[in-house]
Amino acid sequence: MSKTADNPKMGRPRGFDTEAALDAATRVFWEKGYEGATLTDLTDAMRINRSSMWAAFGNKEELFKRAFERYTNVYQSFMREALKKPTVREMIEAALRGTVNFLSTPGYPKGCLSIQGALAVGDEADSIKQWLIQGRKQGEAVARKRLEQAKKTGELGKDVDPVAMARFIAAILQGLCVQAASGATKAELTKVVDTALGYMGYAD
Repeated sequence: MSKTADNPKMGRPRGFDTEAALDAATRVFWEKGYEGATLTDLTDAMRINRSSMWAAFGNKEELFKRAFERYTNVYQSFMREALKKPTVREMIEAALRGTVNFLSTPGYPKGCLSIQGALAVGDEADSIKQWLIQGRKQGEAVARKRLEQAKKTGELGKDVDPVAMARFIAAILQGLCVQAASGATKAELTKVVDTALGYMGYAD
């Protein structure tokens, strides 16, 4: 193997569609996880050689972070829209039902990249695992702030714990991803959401 192929600082990007290549890498990581995605898997899917990949995206870790950013911006944009809903009930329902629709989209890899990306990895990939964990914590913090504000305005009762509620919602979202990766159907996932909304007092 040539030194150029292994050195992220060598080589120049070829004339290729960067967005298309990044999307292809996203799908590989989504299907195989960070550690399971080999360099050959990535370059084959991206249709570029290793030196071009290194020059355009840096090392594998940086490529994964770029791919994950694309994943959240393109595939999970519904979560940003959910946070814009005027009430907590609408926000939670939009996030949960949007997740079900997302996980059930034909042609998408099963499960969620944020959960499967580094669910079980060796020491070499621990930095990515920790990076994903931190990202999930940040998402949980955004939800918590919204819930805290709703409590201040009286939308949520005084007995509601925003921290616990944010974690509860996160647990449901993560559980849906694991269930989908295990083969749960859209109808089955929808029943989970209906049940969760019922427990929260948000059933129709």
